Amino acid sequence: MAKHRIITLGTACVVVLLAGCGNEAPTVASNSSAGAAGAAGQASDNAAPSPSRAAASVEADLAAIAEFNRQYVQAINDGDLDALAALTTEGHMMLMPNRPPLVGKDANIEAMAGVFEQGDIDEAWMPEETVVAGDWAYQRGTFTVGFRPTGDEGEARNTVGSFLRIYSRQPDGEWRMIRDMFNTYPVPGGD
Repeated sequence: MAKHRIITLGTACVVVLLAGCGNEAPTVASNSSAGAAGAAGQASDNAAPSPSRAAASVEADLAAIAEFNRQYVQAINDGDLDALAALTTEGHMMLMPNRPPLVGKDANIEAMAGVFEQGDIDEAWMPEETVVAGDWAYQRGTFTVGFRPTGDEGEARNTVGSFLRIYSRQPDGEWRMIRDMFNTYPVPGGD
């Protein structure tokens, strides 16, 4: 158990470093029952917010990230490039196994357009941990993807894997995924 706490603290520190230095100490929360929980106050000349107010803010951030994820996955599953483009930042970067990174909105949308032309996707994300630190957040979890090629172009296939994502609160207050890294592994019970 102590090892898990050290790992959680270490990953939270990465987000703190990403958030940079400022007058506000990061507010960290996790949707993992085993991960970091609670909220930290502000480190400034002002009085710290009440724990219930800070927790409510974190809960709102977690809900906003969950809603972003719902919309993003729906756009993928619907093959909706316009919705996907609206949810993708100009600096979005996707890191995939055994391939160079896809850097920028145009590269990511072009890649998804190519996939959508080949068949239908049924993707699901199962977050296991989400940590919010000010205007930054990261999320770790697993995913499944079912792919059904159009016509007679091949067999349907399923993929499972793990992901790690970094989110940033945008100037308009909306959360957006800015980095997406994943790996895949054999489907349990598959060939």
